[in-house]
Amino acid sequence: MSPHSQQGLTPQINNHSAKVYVAVSGGVDSATAAATLLQAGFDCTAVYMKLYDQPLHRSCDAEKVAKHLGIPFEVLDLSEDFKKVIGYFCGEYKRARTPNPCVFCNRHIKFGKLFEYAKSKGADFIATGHYVQTIKERDGSYLYAANNLAKDQSYALAMIARSVLKSVIFPLGMLEKSQTRKLAAGFGLEVSDKADSQEICFIPDNDYAAKLEELCPELIRQGNIIDDNGKILGTHTGIHHFTIGQRRGLKVAMGVPYYVTNIDAAANTVTLGPVEELVHKSLIAEGANWLIDMPAEPFAALIKIRYNHKAVPGTVLPEKDSVKVVFDTPIRAITPGQAVVFYLKNENGLKVAGGAWIKEALD
Repeated sequence: MSPHSQQGLTPQINNHSAKVYVAVSGGVDSATAAATLLQAGFDCTAVYMKLYDQPLHRSCDAEKVAKHLGIPFEVLDLSEDFKKVIGYFCGEYKRARTPNPCVFCNRHIKFGKLFEYAKSKGADFIATGHYVQTIKERDGSYLYAANNLAKDQSYALAMIARSVLKSVIFPLGMLEKSQTRKLAAGFGLEVSDKADSQEICFIPDNDYAAKLEELCPELIRQGNIIDDNGKILGTHTGIHHFTIGQRRGLKVAMGVPYYVTNIDAAANTVTLGPVEELVHKSLIAEGANWLIDMPAEPFAALIKIRYNHKAVPGTVLPEKDSVKVVFDTPIRAITPGQAVVFYLKNENGLKVAGGAWIKEALD
């Protein structure tokens, strides 16, 4: 086995006869994850999840990967279960919140329904091509950010159940993307130079508004664009066209930069204001998910409020199912509906303490 593939495996897993169900999408990351595990001696089965009316080439690419590796290939039809993700996606926009369907899907589908299916088939582990790590410590397994923070996907996994961590493997957690592609080429995988997917899986052209109008046409509703004093600045054709912090596409000329500072579903209004009105010191989040023992006291952490946000220092105050987060320095564009994720820095890297869904920003 190459040094890179050894680094990518969770070091505490020694039973190389273990049965692993690998989520294979047809992309380079999941294909390399499967090949790496197979070479390490694991008993691998490739599973392609059918979630909606997906393009045929995706399942074909996944099946080609399995055939090339000589491992069993299964298609798991989760299209009925995936309707829960679609319902969440539409429901959040109706509430004037900006959802994160990937975070939601990871909890309920990939590390929910797929995990249950794999266990029912006798699998010891499931594996994916995510760039994250699990590290076994004295009292259990924990989720850590990838070594390469630029590629790290731990934010998207912060809401998965803690109980699954002991049964998941992330072979790519120690790798750079260039190393993954090099490994894929070495394994003879045709997808080694396949472009990364940048959009949400069920919105292939990245046109959120069109997809929302197809799924829930009731969102198409004219309303007013106003300033903080209630003055009408213009009109819109639906609040789903907007998110907190948005500057482009507002179709309102103010002479100075204005941003979306508030979206009110009940009033069907979008409020614009200067950048200063986007800056807040704290937030409240609900539906907390802990990947460590729930802290009894406030604790210092590094905090991310969106996928591409750089983690910043602050204090997390647990309050039963919810949390209050106070940032050391005020930050901008705290967006209801997005996940807020808490990290603890230690000798192993950035440990994911947990996450929650942002309810509101506070001054």
